[in-house]
Order: sequence, then C-alpha cells, then structure tokens
Amino acid sequence: MKFSELGLSEKVLNAVEASGYDTPTPIQEQAIPHALQGRDVLGIAQTGTGKTAAFTLPMLSMLERGRARARMPRTLILEPTRELAAQVEEAFGKYGINHKLNLALLIGGVSFGDQESKIARGADVVIATPGRLLDFTERGGLLLTGIEILVIDEADRMLDMGFIPDIERICKLVPFTRQTLFFSATMPPEITRLTETFLHNPVRVEVSRAATTAENITQTLVPSGSSPEEKRATLRGLIRGADNFKNAIIFCNRKRDVQVVYRSLEKHGFSVGALHGDLDQRARMTALDAFRNDQVQLLVCSDVAARGLDIPDVSHIINYDAPHHSEDYVHRIGRTGRAGKTGVALTIVTRADQKSIAEIEKLIARKIDWQEGAVMPSEDEAEAPARERRGARGGRHRGEPREERPRP
Repeated sequence: MKFSELGLSEKVLNAVEASGYDTPTPIQEQAIPHALQGRDVLGIAQTGTGKTAAFTLPMLSMLERGRARARMPRTLILEPTRELAAQVEEAFGKYGINHKLNLALLIGGVSFGDQESKIARGADVVIATPGRLLDFTERGGLLLTGIEILVIDEADRMLDMGFIPDIERICKLVPFTRQTLFFSATMPPEITRLTETFLHNPVRVEVSRAATTAENITQTLVPSGSSPEEKRATLRGLIRGADNFKNAIIFCNRKRDVQVVYRSLEKHGFSVGALHGDLDQRARMTALDAFRNDQVQLLVCSDVAARGLDIPDVSHIINYDAPHHSEDYVHRIGRTGRAGKTGVALTIVTRADQKSIAEIEKLIARKIDWQEGAVMPSEDEAEAPARERRGARGGRHRGEPREERPRP
C-alpha cells in the first residue's frame, strides 16, 4: 500500500513525498484511514514504528477545514516529556510545510510569555506536557472547549511519570464530542481503564504484541562485578570491543549516576554527552543535537530519554543499569533498530540484577542470550572483591562479629 491510497489530502501527500517517504508503516496504514473517518483510535505499537506520523498526517488533512480562534485551539496533543513534544512540533513543521497553521508548544523550561502570545493569536495545534497545559487552563489563558481532536501519546509513560490524574482532568475539560487518538506501547490495567472511560467505541490498532521487542535488535547480557568501578570498566570494555560500532545511548537508572558515568567516560577520552531531568530545556536540546549530528559518539542519559526520541541511526544501546521496570527495557532498546535497520542492545548485569532480568524476559516472552563465553560469577566470586576491599580498609561488615574483623 502507498500513502496515496490512505485518503490523505493532496497538500499532505506532497509534503510526505518531499520528505522521501512512499510506503506507510503498519501503524500508519491501519490507523490513518480510521482517523480520517473521525473514529477514535486505540493504537498499540512499540517505539520506532512511526506513531507520530500516524496521528500528525490525518490531523493535518482535517485541519485544512476551518481556523482557530484566540485562546481556543482546535487540536491538542499531550506528550509525557519536553523532548517528545518538541519532536512532534518538528514533525508538524515537516509534514505541514504546505499548510498555514499556527502551532503552540507548551512545555516547561521555556518562557511562559512567549507561549502565551502564541495562544492569544489563535493556535490550530497545541502540543503540550500535562503540567504546563494545566498551568495555562488554571490561569484562564487557554480554553479547551474548542478541541476537535485530542491525541494522548505514550500513555504508559504518562502512567510511569504520575500524569494519569492530570490526563483525567484534561479529558474532562475538552468537549465530549471530540475525536481521541490514543497511543501506548503497553496496556497495563490503569491504561485500559483510562481508554474505557474516555474513548468512544475505538478502533483498536495493534501492530505488534504489547511489550514485544523488535526482531532486528540483537540483545545480549554482559556479566559484571557489582562495584561502580567494575561496572564502569565493563562499560569501557563493551564500547571498545563492540562490532560495527557507530554510536551508543547509555542508560542509567539514576540522575546522579548519569553524571558519574559521563565524567568517567570523558576522563578516559571518549566523545560523550549527558542528558537527564535536572538539565534545563536548552541544555537538553544541545546534548541531543550534538549526538544527532555526530558531534559526540556517546550519550549517557536517564529514562527521560528512553521513549520516543527520534534519533534515526543509533547502532548500540547499553544498559549500564538493568531497568527497575521491565517495560522501560522495551522502550530503551527501541532507540536502536529503527526504520528497519539492525541494532544491538547490551545490558550490564550484576548478581543483584538477576530478578530484574527475569522480569524483563517474562515480559518480552523470550530468553536473552549471555555474551559469548561469559558466565555470571558465583556468589562467592562476586563477594570476594568486596571482602578484599573491606579487609584492606580494616572495616567490619554489618553483622560481622567484632573479634573476627580482618586486620589491616
């Protein structure tokens, strides 16, 4: 099937063709015709499947009719993070090049006054994070009573970040007769409840089983000692020894570890940037642009960057920490192997991570192979370095009898 067969307007088709696309992805092929008919759509698709175009293209076609009024936007797109919202704005700029639409991006870290002036002029499309959107509605600067199309993207990420109460409030502020396009990679019970409450007879579009990983990504577990020094040494060895290595996103569970790993790699001469939630919006976008433009080879980040970031050519994903939530594993490794390319996902595993790995394997319904020739060190072997370090310091392990304390 070609884009020309989906029912999109001529302006949209010309923009898609100018972008170099000819054939829609499965989620686009299935979702766009229903969206153009005005149906509610429940889209379940893993990251990297073309979800953004699946809602931006039909929205652009439908927005050719009518204009927005001051402070009353016609369409609303909710995203969990600033980066995702900024990417959707870029997509509208690319596919809406033949349209004269006013866009307003409402995210934190950007001047409130500039955003307010765009709303006051009349925005056809508002792209927002839930918190900043509610700031505007509570101040009376934004009315949602004119919303014709509501898009809720990355809904399971919204759940992880605690935004579901905000989403429920927003859904009650928009008209009951709106059209809703709802996208999620996984369907936990809370998300299912949300769809049953706020979607009206939706068409369910599922292009892969919820929480599956792409077949074109080679997944490998790499054993390591538990100490930070041992893990950082394992990480450096992986980067230096990786086959067909172009670049890598390295995921840590905590923001403070992002900085530690970033400084360590920089100290050892690697080309590296950092991305985490404490950075302001300008610093985040600078780090992302440097990685996208190959100015740095490595990007160390927290899960703020795990979902939806459109970096088209990432050869490797490295989990410095096994994720606490198994769903995050799916989203992290989805940063590679995009648009049909092959990718590699490496996860550093200590003995303490084995329960997390078991949960991940249960979720994705497959075993992940260990690095060739590698085995998890036995409990005694894993404890030996720690005992030696405690012995060298003359320290006493909690609960160890004082009279058995190793001497310096």
